[in-house]
Amino acid sequence: MRHDAGVIRVADLGIQIGILPPGPTASIIDVPGVGVGHATVWRDEPPPPQGRGIARTGVTVLDPGGNLFRNPVPAGGAVLNGAGECTGFLAAAEWGLAETPVFLTSTMQLGRVYDAACELLIEQEPAIGADDVIIPIVAECDDSYLNDARRMQVTADDVRAALAAARATAGSGVAPQEGAVGAGTGMSCLGFKGGIGTSSRLTPSGHVVGVLVLSNFGSQDRLTVDGVPVGRLLASAGEHPPPAGSCITVIITDGPLDSAACARLARRAGLGLARTGSTGHHGSGEIFLALATGLRGSRTALSEVPAITGQNLDPFFAAVVEATEEAVLNSMLAAPTVTGRDGNTSRGLPRAEVRSLVHAAYQARG
Repeated sequence: MRHDAGVIRVADLGIQIGILPPGPTASIIDVPGVGVGHATVWRDEPPPPQGRGIARTGVTVLDPGGNLFRNPVPAGGAVLNGAGECTGFLAAAEWGLAETPVFLTSTMQLGRVYDAACELLIEQEPAIGADDVIIPIVAECDDSYLNDARRMQVTADDVRAALAAARATAGSGVAPQEGAVGAGTGMSCLGFKGGIGTSSRLTPSGHVVGVLVLSNFGSQDRLTVDGVPVGRLLASAGEHPPPAGSCITVIITDGPLDSAACARLARRAGLGLARTGSTGHHGSGEIFLALATGLRGSRTALSEVPAITGQNLDPFFAAVVEATEEAVLNSMLAAPTVTGRDGNTSRGLPRAEVRSLVHAAYQARG
């Protein structure tokens, strides 16, 4: 599905975002125990009853590892613009804990993914529904520009496959697929094809901060790469995806952070989006969630490891901003041109031109 097997990530273009170093894979799986899995739904069929229509959608799962029902992790969230949905967000904010993996999908498929997540997690943990209930964390973006959203395209088997893939990739040392995969299959970003993107940063204390975005926002004239107004310098095509969309950002760190610190981390994702060109459109849903595995405890008590708080969070804040900015750009660089329903097309970002424009700006800066 990619145009070529060459350069597809920010670092491969010789572009360095920020100051902090990335982890070994420059992805969210650099956080120990974290896995990412996708199920991509790509169909070109006649509309019902002859077929299932045009599908450019899917499911992505982030699993922080371990049994999250018995041993939840601190969590906190933030909303920049709330024209979107994330089930489990209120419970995580109230309790300060995440007790399920994070599931990402498209707007009209959220209910199906929620139901499937409940069934899958019940299968795997007998105490769910007996000792206590769960509210799975399921977040969405609108892929209806490319995907036929009038059809229920995602199945329980897709959710099962994405969850299994997430658990299989934990500790693999291989960065997850990005771009037009899983939940990102039908998404568009800053006038070009978007989707799934990820990055990571290492703090001076040795902790890892990983970020994964589902990018689906903005217009070409706002696209900015490391401070360079690339979108205004690139040629404009006649067809553009609508600028309003959404961006779900999931942050995971192995640092010992409590819920309040996680919420503060989550808010910093908006700064990373702004550096790429986001203005938080009226119809856009920028929803951010941060999880911290370093204080994992039981359902009744957190770990007694001393928490990182106050000004000691500053390197974590910087890590979130840098990794979010890079994750958005990675989501675009990895994605090919995709044509979907009604012939709608979302162009792949022209990598060579982006590289030339940014490096010319570097030289001009001296």
